[in-house]
Amino acid sequence: MSARPVLVYDGDCGFCTRSVEFAQKYIPFDADVVAWQFAELEELGVEQHRAEHEVLWVTPVGTVYGGHHAVAKLLMNARGPWSLAGAALRVQPVSIAAHGVYRLVADNRDRMPGGTPACAMPAHLRPDTVSVAG
Repeated sequence: MSARPVLVYDGDCGFCTRSVEFAQKYIPFDADVVAWQFAELEELGVEQHRAEHEVLWVTPVGTVYGGHHAVAKLLMNARGPWSLAGAALRVQPVSIAAHGVYRLVADNRDRMPGGTPACAMPAHLRPDTVSVAG
């Protein structure tokens, strides 16, 4: 287990990759960042189908947050104004709306800026996908 949180994302998805690059450039969070295709998922306590479905934030003690909860944890980790935004994502009714928006974006990431047709395909059907035993 890592001494720092780990952000796990879909490295085959252009939209996901660009989103992570944006976060790394503009949000001062402190975590290891790894595409699920290259992560030790079992060691992180994460199943591949979950990593394919949503961004994940894994704490140093192994708690896994997914989707908008992972985004909230990333923002809270950054402190300052970002932390306030992250905390807001965890409070009702904002959390309900954040979940809906996250799922809408995630389910349509192939149509988002930077997305590619491969983003819409299940991971095992994507060309040039690195297979990870699970």
